[in-house]
Amino acid sequence: MAVDDDLDPDGLYHLATPADWAEHRARGRIAPPSLSEEGFVHCSWGRQVPSTVAKHFAGVDELLALRLDPAAVEVVEEDSYGSGQAFPHVYDSIPISAVIVTVPVRPG
Repeated sequence: MAVDDDLDPDGLYHLATPADWAEHRARGRIAPPSLSEEGFVHCSWGRQVPSTVAKHFAGVDELLALRLDPAAVEVVEEDSYGSGQAFPHVYDSIPISAVIVTVPVRPG
């Protein structure tokens, strides 16, 4: 996976396809299926994005890293799946206004 140098290793990101991002913008909030299914929105720190893309977005042609303002959301870091690595989670929908910038990510 090629990750643009525009990703801050300590930045907070939510990954979305362009279609997902369009849907979020239309709703005014980021509320992916994981929010209703698991109770939270999956996020990654910039340094975690490459491994997240490799594990969860294999075969996806276009992907965006939505950089979030951490002051606009309540972040909980936890290792919810026993991976040995804590990931940031947001236990509510995220307002579109919390998105600082979108960064294209080139999977594969």
